[in-house]
Amino acid sequence: MTTATATARPTKPKTGWRTLGIVAVLAAITVWAAIAIGVDFDALVRNANNASNTLVQLVQPDYTFFPQTLPALLQTVQMAVIGTAVSIAIALPVSFWASRATNPNSTVLGIVRFIMNVVRSVPDLLYASLFVTVVGTGALSGIMALVLFNLGIMVKLISEALDGLDRGGQEAALAAGANWTKANRAAMLPEVAPSYISQAIYVLELNIRASTVIGLVGAGGLGMLIDKVRTFYEYHYLSMVILEILVLVVLLELLSSFARKRLAR
Repeated sequence: MTTATATARPTKPKTGWRTLGIVAVLAAITVWAAIAIGVDFDALVRNANNASNTLVQLVQPDYTFFPQTLPALLQTVQMAVIGTAVSIAIALPVSFWASRATNPNSTVLGIVRFIMNVVRSVPDLLYASLFVTVVGTGALSGIMALVLFNLGIMVKLISEALDGLDRGGQEAALAAGANWTKANRAAMLPEVAPSYISQAIYVLELNIRASTVIGLVGAGGLGMLIDKVRTFYEYHYLSMVILEILVLVVLLELLSSFARKRLAR
């Protein structure tokens, strides 16, 4: 009897009411938000016919439109490549300034982190809108928007990777008389290199999507073509462009996965 009592499993606490309460609160917040922004489900029903006509065109891409999309498609890829190359080149040294593990100067560290927080807080679409007003429509404004957008992301990811590295090699180099720059280059740079390359590939993949979106405000690439065919309700052409973006993203994802596997070896 004593043994059976000692080995008896404790009674599982009842959490059903707590779960129900959390679900009720989340549901109430969702309903409140829907009412506040004026979600109109009746409009969905009233416009169902228009939606069905649009969907029919979207599932019937016009393949004869493909040759006309090639210049814009090529420009999108070029924008993504140039934006990635410039941003990752700038991001590497800035990441070392933004990491506590590699920058002993707290003042410079705080300034760099504050600037990068400001850069990262601005959406890529807003950057594109600003540069379009400054340098005009076209690929240049899109590239400049991508560079700033990527810079904030890369510095954030690489500086956090540096913060998480083992600092034994760096401390040994400093103890041997090396300055911080030499110690970081000899000990920290080789350690963070795989993460840096992996994030660069991720940013390139991200830029294919982003360059399409920023083109909607006149920053070049497929986005401008999308805006043109959408304006004239040519959804069968739009479907062809979407299909091209899908194929491009899938191919880049396969390339990215292959590169990451090679880096992991």
